Amino acid sequence: MMLLACALAVFALTGAPAGASTGAATGAATLIVEGAGDGHGVGMSQDGALGYAEHGWSAAQILAHYYTGTALGQAPAHSVVKVLEGSKVVSVALERYVRGVVSAEMPSSWPMAALEAQAIASRTYALTDHAGGSRFDVYSDTRSQVYESPPTAAAETATTNAAVAATAGELVTYDGQPVTTYYFASSGGMTEDDENSFLGSTPEPWLRGVADAYEGTSSDWKLKISFQAASARLRGLVKGSLRGIEVLRRGVSPRIVSAEVLGSRGNTPVSGPELEARLGLDSAWAYFSVKSGASVRREPDLSGQAPFTQPPPESPPATPAPTTAPQGGAQAPGTTAPASTASSAATGGAQAG
Repeated sequence: MMLLACALAVFALTGAPAGASTGAATGAATLIVEGAGDGHGVGMSQDGALGYAEHGWSAAQILAHYYTGTALGQAPAHSVVKVLEGSKVVSVALERYVRGVVSAEMPSSWPMAALEAQAIASRTYALTDHAGGSRFDVYSDTRSQVYESPPTAAAETATTNAAVAATAGELVTYDGQPVTTYYFASSGGMTEDDENSFLGSTPEPWLRGVADAYEGTSSDWKLKISFQAASARLRGLVKGSLRGIEVLRRGVSPRIVSAEVLGSRGNTPVSGPELEARLGLDSAWAYFSVKSGASVRREPDLSGQAPFTQPPPESPPATPAPTTAPQGGAQAPGTTAPASTASSAATGGAQAG
């Protein structure tokens, strides 16, 4: 939705520890970061939902794939969402709110099954986020999920409104209760367990990493940055002179969970999400190489995790995903949130490309 045990040891100094790189001066070396995905990797991939929809999956099947062990329930009648727009809290009827989210979060040209999956995920997220406690439920931006209200041009389209209408009131539930439905732009081929991206959160059974068959190489990316610039971006984490980054652990996907910034005066622990943010990466799914002169060398990976292999295509399940009887259990805005304890700062999703 953004984990590597990759030793980035690009040393500006000689006498580096065993296993670290030596050679070019700090300003001469280039750090090459190759990765995949866009966003935190937890829950539903929007690009992945597109792929499944194009291969015949229904919205219910897409949601059951990304949110393990879930079914569909029904929101209470007349539900209202409290949205923070700027400094003002606005109360919006649930279905009107969802219309303003789906058109902003997913292109209206995408297949109806993908748009319907987005509508159900967005509706569920709105009733389970509680980002502002008792004051408001959701932000109107990517801190929760993007909401556009009229007269904004992107507020609603006929196609996205049809997807909302076709799924009216439907929620994702686990054990009969609505649950937080995180989503993000692109997975890279594998989603992530929530506790590996939202550090300190409780492992949730419906937020397990799953293979994402239709991402392919479309979400691959590459960043080149001078070693000197990398040192500047990691300022405050570097003790002495930067000597590299040693990644200690990955999640179930190749996303970095923990690493160390190696300095001439000692090492500093850093989480994968912070490393992603500091270096300006699209996600924490990343592999590091160092270019010095004409030589490019992939740095060692200390995780012991095998290289990622793209999962094979999947056929839709033989029977539709089960749907529960209508639920009265969706938490009304402003009441105690259901099971998820992941940070509200971990947003529902970045806008799809």
